[in-house]
Amino acid sequence: MSRNGKVLVAMSGGIDSTISALMLHNQGYEVVGITMKTWDYATSGGGKKETGCCNLDSFNDARQAAVEHGFPHYVLDIREEFGDFVINNFVDEYIAGRTPNPCVLCNTHIKWSALLKRADALGCDFIATGHYVKVREENSRYVLSKAKDLTKDQSYVLWGLGQDCLSRSIYPLGDYLKTEVRQIAYDMGYEELSKKAESYEICFVPDNDYRGFLKRNNPALEAEVAGGDFVLSDGSVVGKHAGYPFYTIGQRKGLGIALGKPMFVTKIIPETNTVVLGPPEELQQSKMLVGGINMIKYDAVPDGMEAVTKIRYKDPGTESILHVKDDLVEVHFNHSVNSIAPGQSAVFYEGDDVVGGGIIRAGFE
Repeated sequence: MSRNGKVLVAMSGGIDSTISALMLHNQGYEVVGITMKTWDYATSGGGKKETGCCNLDSFNDARQAAVEHGFPHYVLDIREEFGDFVINNFVDEYIAGRTPNPCVLCNTHIKWSALLKRADALGCDFIATGHYVKVREENSRYVLSKAKDLTKDQSYVLWGLGQDCLSRSIYPLGDYLKTEVRQIAYDMGYEELSKKAESYEICFVPDNDYRGFLKRNNPALEAEVAGGDFVLSDGSVVGKHAGYPFYTIGQRKGLGIALGKPMFVTKIIPETNTVVLGPPEELQQSKMLVGGINMIKYDAVPDGMEAVTKIRYKDPGTESILHVKDDLVEVHFNHSVNSIAPGQSAVFYEGDDVVGGGIIRAGFE
């Protein structure tokens, strides 16, 4: 009988999840490892092999670590559920003229749900992952906060987790720097693992060509949307584009048009297959609407609350004021921000704590 309880650890085969499992094992938890197979890249018609969480070598690396330390390991196939939900949403969002964040969606609706379900089936008290975040209990709520290593902090992609998930989650790496984790792996005898490179790609788009992925998954799409207008903010037509789903807010490169000065995608209008271009100052906006709100630190958004709001993963955040509008939050930034993209996540912070987050509906002045 474990002195700390039984924990189901998501193991991708990478350094972070492997060291998390071994840390918990050494701390006296009864560890059960699980690797989730979400996607076969070959089924997308791409030209690269599976990578990251879907790499057979990674499965074997995870299993080997478990065997060497005497705890069980399972592979959980969630490809059907993942594909139906995450990939369909990914395609649908681009066709709607928005820019999705599939990792947030997968974490919120697929991976943690699958982990909790299997944890219950295996009699596990907790679930654990190798994410760089912290969680604590405060005022009868479980609060997610930034990791010690701010360069690796992943709280932005976990804003959608509910209290049921957070109450049973353990994040062993929250108080460590990535350099320290690599040293721990080396000291444990995992020299190769300590040097293992990280993947920042979407697991089902490992070549980073989302446009190619859209075309392969909807062969008729390119013909249906090709030939729409590039326009300026005053409505004047300046050229033809390849189809609105193949552009994102803030894009400059790959437009296939030269106007004598740097121009960026400032707006996408699916209804008319129109892509609006403009100079960088037209990407600046001071307000936005956020929906699909999930609260973490508080039961509800305090109207008029001051918070730092992030609009993308690497965004350092901008001071703002949150105003509640029915089931939406209207964010008023203290100064204009660049390239607000509908479909991306907005996450609200109070210090290092995640207040909550949601999906950007629109940006405006």
